Amino acid sequence: LGIRTFDELIGRADLLDTRAGIEHWKARGLDFSRIFYQPPFPGEQPRFHTDTQDHGLAPESGKALDHVLIAKSRAAIDKGERVSFIQPIKNVNRTVGAMLSGTVARQYGHEGLPDDTIHIKLTGTAGQAFGAFLARGVTLDLTGEGNDYVGKGLSGGRIIIKPNADFRGDTQQNIIVGNTVMYGATEGDAFFAGVGGERFCVRNSGGTAVVEGVGDHGCEYMTGGTVAVLGMTGRNFAAGMSGGIAYVLDEDGSFKSRCNLAQVALEKVLPANRHAAGEPLHRGQADETQLKELVTRHAEYTGSKTAKAILANWDAYREKFVKVYPHEYKRALTEMAAAAQKEAA
Repeated sequence: LGIRTFDELIGRADLLDTRAGIEHWKARGLDFSRIFYQPPFPGEQPRFHTDTQDHGLAPESGKALDHVLIAKSRAAIDKGERVSFIQPIKNVNRTVGAMLSGTVARQYGHEGLPDDTIHIKLTGTAGQAFGAFLARGVTLDLTGEGNDYVGKGLSGGRIIIKPNADFRGDTQQNIIVGNTVMYGATEGDAFFAGVGGERFCVRNSGGTAVVEGVGDHGCEYMTGGTVAVLGMTGRNFAAGMSGGIAYVLDEDGSFKSRCNLAQVALEKVLPANRHAAGEPLHRGQADETQLKELVTRHAEYTGSKTAKAILANWDAYREKFVKVYPHEYKRALTEMAAAAQKEAA
């Protein structure tokens, strides 16, 4: 047959012995000729991978924005000095921050740099996967909007996205990031002064996020972390959610109809002074303390009018928040609290 290597077998459907399959009673009447069809193919034309694709990531290509970010962050990477600079961004710039984070991780490992060592202020529209795998110590502060997969695999960094200062619309009605934001985040935090798309924080396992509304399937399959939604959600919120906590602003009392209650319970956010000794704590804080801190930071980082209005009338708004609490997570925290109390006694 002239076959010398395994690669030369690729695409050679003519060498397959199909008789046993075709003769089997389950295959009678089925026609596989289209599946095994081989188009006219010059013998010298390769049938398998022989060329290396150029993704435009080499420094000399000038296509990857991260090379600029790395160069401007060199003092932080090499010496641990704080750096801050302004950088424009376009939607052709994808996975911005990923290569920078890889450079930080190679030097400092998962521990990364101290908080906010590298603070990059960006303006424009970010492409796919903005802030993917962002490392500790790196803050991406974007004035503009992001596409899908913002904060994918977030690994300790901070992402801030807010509209331009002259924006006059309602952030609770304005989409600012796309679908599947914070997918698979492990740690770090994100603050979005606007609405996120579908599957917000899907498979989040440790990241913290504040957003002013989400589409369908928010917090789907979430296993850890904390999410605060300062606005409406779509349907099927918390489907498959087994860990972490979500706080949802339910101003009209309709959230229950859009939440998937198969694995979670809906509870009130109690005042911090009503937290009983021995009750389980999420991340070591009473619900009100944790939620108010998130809203406060959201107002500080993004200038959100929504967050400021909530803080200005906190007692009334606290009553409108619903705590989404996974059954298994509550059980685990309760057992841990009981064990700690027994050990202390």
